[in-house]
Amino acid sequence: MIFENVTICDCDGERVASVRIEEGRITEIAEQIAGDERVDATGKVLLPALVDTNVRLKDGRLTGRHLAELAKAAREGGVGTAVLSPDSTPSVNDAISLEFVQNQRDGCEGARIETTIAATIDDERFSNIAILLKRGAVAPYMTTSISNHLAVRVAEYVKMFGGTLFCRAYDRNLSSNGVMNEGAVAQRLGLVGIPSLGEPVHVARMIEIAREFGIAIVFKSIASPRSLEMISAAKREGVDVRCEVSLHHLLKSDAACEDFNTVAKLDPPLQSEADVTKLREAFEAGAVDMLTLLHQPNSPVNKEVAYADAAYGCESIADALPLLYTKLVASGWIGWERLIALCVREPARTIGRDAGTVGVGSTDLVLFDPRPVRMLENRQSLYNGETLHGTVEKLFTIS
Repeated sequence: MIFENVTICDCDGERVASVRIEEGRITEIAEQIAGDERVDATGKVLLPALVDTNVRLKDGRLTGRHLAELAKAAREGGVGTAVLSPDSTPSVNDAISLEFVQNQRDGCEGARIETTIAATIDDERFSNIAILLKRGAVAPYMTTSISNHLAVRVAEYVKMFGGTLFCRAYDRNLSSNGVMNEGAVAQRLGLVGIPSLGEPVHVARMIEIAREFGIAIVFKSIASPRSLEMISAAKREGVDVRCEVSLHHLLKSDAACEDFNTVAKLDPPLQSEADVTKLREAFEAGAVDMLTLLHQPNSPVNKEVAYADAAYGCESIADALPLLYTKLVASGWIGWERLIALCVREPARTIGRDAGTVGVGSTDLVLFDPRPVRMLENRQSLYNGETLHGTVEKLFTIS
């Protein structure tokens, strides 16, 4: 298939060319290409498929059906690689659960499904990190709910076997009874709040562990501006730490929880308007390394209940590229080049992949038309009823 006059967008910028794609891979790029099966792609964009390394399965249940649903939804959203967080039921913390994911994904049509592995079992003992990484898990994942002793032992393992440690920083004691961000909205709704102090306290702890052991850490779904300040300062000091922020935390505040809107019940919780402003300023200053759609879908039975009883999470991955394009690129906030760095190159690096450029030999590509306009209709989306620009026409991958 030859796509004529398509706009190629990657981390090196934008250019218009004709592109031949055969069996999911680019075999030729030129001003003009001879051959049959030609498609006029004027106005359309060819870019690397998105990579999201913070994805969860429906209702947190690890089943073959849920893996297939995720692969299909990710393909629709232009996501070529979706990396599971291991905190499902059952947790991905042993060879059996890892093998299940790998066996099931091979029969899924759509995005490539990878998985991290839980570094500990029940926050009390180690999983077999070395063997699971050798068997294809892309990174170890830990939460800061574990003891200092276990956290140090995990760091020792990461130092020994290399790679990047995925870390979710929060304070279990401060979060245990809360259901949303502590502040004026929570008080008005009569809901127990989660103090924002918990995240930066544990970010500071893990920065020092990264410094001591010389390991790479990616802090997952950071929500506190203070956390970003500390991570940025640590980078300047040579500590190998990076941060991920969700699109939702840049766009929505805890005001979205008004009227007990359970779709806005996220983990980490949406922050105050003042903190969202600070997060946006940090984003504009380059403090954010990568973005996630923080996809965590739930059945209506788990969301359409009282706020305190509702499950955390919202749906987003099926609309990933249109959302990112509408909110960030079409709005003029950032350009294609930075979007691809945030949503392809940097997350791919954390799992040992090289992505973000389009050239001869490239696969995992998205053909995107930015011109169609539609209203998003999904009651489990934070953006239900909002106007989105663009549609994913095709995801090119090699099976």
